[in-house]
Amino acid sequence: MEENNIINQTIAHVKSCLAEAEAGHDWFHIERVWKNSREIARQETAGLEKTPDLLIIELGALLHDIADSKFHGGDESIGPAKAREFLSSLQVEEEVIRHVEQIITHISFKGGKEMAAFESVELNIVQDADRLDAIGAIGIARAFHYGGFRNRKIYDPAIPPNLNMTKEEYKKSNAPTINHFYEKLFLLMNRMNTSAGKEMAAERHHFMEQFIEQFYKEWEAR
Repeated sequence: MEENNIINQTIAHVKSCLAEAEAGHDWFHIERVWKNSREIARQETAGLEKTPDLLIIELGALLHDIADSKFHGGDESIGPAKAREFLSSLQVEEEVIRHVEQIITHISFKGGKEMAAFESVELNIVQDADRLDAIGAIGIARAFHYGGFRNRKIYDPAIPPNLNMTKEEYKKSNAPTINHFYEKLFLLMNRMNTSAGKEMAAERHHFMEQFIEQFYKEWEAR
């Protein structure tokens, strides 16, 4: 099957699977990550000896949240399994399927201090694109939407951010949404993998800093 047909069928499949998804992890999130992945790949290719595999990048971006563990009882195996099942039905090459599975398995920020168990240029690009969608104006909107979805407080001065959570503590946290800025969002700019990703993240990071400054100003009636 031609690559364009694979991508088009994947888009249709993801739209169907995420038709009722929480708005921060729906098709529009996937679409933004997909577009940013392609843009980062375009910018990064010029500086690399080996051209990244665009099919793997696009499939990884499109399928990275096909079954987010947050909505499946914390089970991180469902997403890669669903991606494999779908890509196998399209008779995608086994090497591509395995790489996409690895991207889905390792893309997420999970807190803690774990070392990466898998590395590739393609993962770096898709991970940066996903992290970009977690910061800036879109990231702020997604954070508060998910906080509301989970019935979390907006802010509680009596509950400080926990910057030393383990992976399991991070996954189970029900802290106020403002804490999430310190526990994840403000950390992402310095964890970007690519030059293009770092440049794009800087502007969004600055916007979040301005937002938080204004938030505290209004909260404290200053």
